[in-house]
Amino acid sequence: MPSAEDYVTRWQAAGLLDERTATSIRTFEETQAKPRGRQWQVLLALILGAILLGAGVLLFVAAHWDEVSPATRLCMVLAMLIFFHGLGLLVRERFAGLATAMHAVGTISAGAAIALVGQIFNMNEHWPAAVLLWALCAAAGWLLLRDHFQQTLTLLLVPAWIVAEWADRTSAYTGADVYLARMGLVIGAVYLSAFLHSRRRAMAGILFAVGAVLMPVSIGILASGWMPGYQPLDFGFVTLTARMMSFGIVAAAIAAGIAWDRRSAFPASVAAGLGMALPWAQTTIAEQGFKGHPWTRSEPSVLAYALVAAAAVFLVAWGVRSSAKALVNYGVVAFAMTVMWFYFSSVMDKLGRSVGLIVLGVVFLAGGWALEQTRRRLLSGMAGGAA
Repeated sequence: MPSAEDYVTRWQAAGLLDERTATSIRTFEETQAKPRGRQWQVLLALILGAILLGAGVLLFVAAHWDEVSPATRLCMVLAMLIFFHGLGLLVRERFAGLATAMHAVGTISAGAAIALVGQIFNMNEHWPAAVLLWALCAAAGWLLLRDHFQQTLTLLLVPAWIVAEWADRTSAYTGADVYLARMGLVIGAVYLSAFLHSRRRAMAGILFAVGAVLMPVSIGILASGWMPGYQPLDFGFVTLTARMMSFGIVAAAIAAGIAWDRRSAFPASVAAGLGMALPWAQTTIAEQGFKGHPWTRSEPSVLAYALVAAAAVFLVAWGVRSSAKALVNYGVVAFAMTVMWFYFSSVMDKLGRSVGLIVLGVVFLAGGWALEQTRRRLLSGMAGGAA
């Protein structure tokens, strides 16, 4: 990337700047320059320090929790919040990175404080409400501080509260896990695609990592289909109102992604379509159960594996289109994992042990080589296009 000196030299050579103006520009740029020598080391130290400090405080409180009175417990919880946020305010002007880390630990501690206060006063348990209060703390931090971490935590906790409320109200109904996984799949797709080009790289990286974990977990639940498992309180299938609410949450997630980056609409819509189709891509198998009683079970059909593999290919293609290397790499890994999932679930048990291992080795070697060559070719093509 050209520096300010490159531009000044070019404009001087073209006769657009005189020597006095060029000197003034150079002086201004030198005063604005920031040292960049060890930024990542400082950032790593701050992250690790914040994690260790928070863990140490929580362990100390937990170790002495039973020895103190309820009033002292409440004071300890409040002192924890005041200390972290107060320290962040004190060092904000001198060391912005440390201030961000202290405010981050303070907001994380707010979640622990909410749970502890509920326990101290024996409040009626409704854990989605605790998530809501925590989300409000993070939102207030984002509004007041405008830093990356408060924004990231808000973007994680607000959807978590909405989905948690829905899950709490429908936990006794058959099929609730499928609708819950559909919401998780779309939210994960929004995290993957809507923040790819954000200038806040730390926030984008955290949300991408959350989406990268949330999507395969949701796909695993959806691939199990509609077969009901053991539920102590089975009130029947999910009500129409709850289903409409789940569709509304999916639509709201897609709309939020579009508001952040319009380009996320297509990946999120593809994820929504995959979530709708995957539970139906099942093969029903009849077997003999205990004492010869027949029973049926379902497992993913070939169509289910094909849908997931197609979605992985789409992620690769969309990553190339969006010039997002992380999405290309994730799509390649997702495709490879889908192939392995299909092999272990539907192929290996039909082969002998030795033959199965041999085929598995060939799949690893040949498939890994082919995927790596394809990945490198795509990334080099993206670099060439950017150039």
